[in-house]
Amino acid sequence: MTSSSSPSQDTKRLAHSHPEALRADALMEEDVAWSYEIDGERDGDQFDRSERAALRRVAGLSTELEDVTEVEYRQLRLERVVLVGVWTTGTSEDAENSLAELAALAETAGALVLDGVIQRRDKPDAATYIGSGKAAELRDVVLETGADTVICDGELSPGQLIQLEDVVKVKVIDRTALILDIFAQHAKSREGKAQVALAQMQYMLPRLRGWGQSLSRQMGGGRGGLATRGPGETKIETDRRRIREKMAKMRREIADMKTGREVKRQERRRNKVPSVAIAGYTNAGKSSLLNRLTGAGVLVENALFATLDPTVRRAETPTGRVYTLADTVGFVRHLPHHLVEAFRSTMEEVGDSDLILHVVDGSHPVPEEQLAAVREVIRDVGATAVPEIVVINKADAADPLVLQRLLRIEPRSIAVSARTGKGIDELLALIDNELPRPSVEVEALVPYTHGKLVARAHTEGEVLSEEHTAEGTLLKARVHEELAADLAPYTPASA
Repeated sequence: MTSSSSPSQDTKRLAHSHPEALRADALMEEDVAWSYEIDGERDGDQFDRSERAALRRVAGLSTELEDVTEVEYRQLRLERVVLVGVWTTGTSEDAENSLAELAALAETAGALVLDGVIQRRDKPDAATYIGSGKAAELRDVVLETGADTVICDGELSPGQLIQLEDVVKVKVIDRTALILDIFAQHAKSREGKAQVALAQMQYMLPRLRGWGQSLSRQMGGGRGGLATRGPGETKIETDRRRIREKMAKMRREIADMKTGREVKRQERRRNKVPSVAIAGYTNAGKSSLLNRLTGAGVLVENALFATLDPTVRRAETPTGRVYTLADTVGFVRHLPHHLVEAFRSTMEEVGDSDLILHVVDGSHPVPEEQLAAVREVIRDVGATAVPEIVVINKADAADPLVLQRLLRIEPRSIAVSARTGKGIDELLALIDNELPRPSVEVEALVPYTHGKLVARAHTEGEVLSEEHTAEGTLLKARVHEELAADLAPYTPASA
């Protein structure tokens, strides 16, 4: 990693031509001189001047390909981007991991990452995100690499977006817009498309820009006089009103779709079928785990947010208990709140479940950050009371020390590999133990003419033993109170 700004090496030459330069250097050295009287009483960490004064290049982010055929194909469709992040807290490794994740998001969206820089600051600059001087340096990086887009690792205000674009002279987008673009590409179902469209309109509404005809006013609101009686709406105000109307319509449509999903949920509740929700960080292997547990055949791809639409499949425990397994949308750190709100109805699958399988990528450098990011979203949708099993996936590619650390930190955790099948049997047994069990144990001799009761015991309860006799089926099972009442007339004592 190298600094994009470095001190001059020709001090002697400058001394002859510009003696004021030496005075400036002396003042700088005097300014950074440390003394106990001045600096000893300062509270908190003081950032190193070199960190504050330079954009730091992050190596290894380029996704440019060397194969000529692939390059020719990708250059037809890819934007060329430079990434920029502001490092305010944590270590430099944390900042680089965050920018590396942004690079993966950009590549998923179909961009070609050329370079990445980090600026060390107390907080993002209110005007240009990285400060006016560093924005000018970023412009040089854009010219040097030939990029046509700058992506910022954070959510920019409308003012920051406009002012940074004015300096770098290319398109600027932020992390939120990038994630929304990925969701728009990957949404396939009608509900998923509607949710993404709503989130995009929520994001776009305060960022509408007007110029030329967009700022001209319509004819005013008089009662039909020759001239207007007052200023009418500008074109941009009309656009905002139309977007709000579309958002209201979209919310109504999503609410109608939510009703249909709620009917299916109520049917599962009526049949007393337990539900398990798979939640986790994007690209942690949730869909792969669903396929391994149920054979669902859901799309699996080594990409962020490859699957957005929730998938519900039927599954059985090793003891024969039936339950449903729901795959949910993946989460990411700093998930835009527009998406959390738009996908709230989909995320309710997590809150209404009996058990959460929290999938984490064991091969990730810092899986604890993934756990924290997902739990933050789970807390937002009100699912903190649901029991949780931490499933550490990709155990075959994970560092053994990381696995040991996670298993020690998380008491209800298990290491598996959805690709190889390692640990899947143990996971199924753990699900069987953690799922809520029926509360009533019954013994009944069910006549063959009432075979539906036996079938209900298999689907809604837990059959302990079953024996076919001349009089009927002798059944021992744990069932819910409603089914226990239906089986009561057939207990051996009554018979």
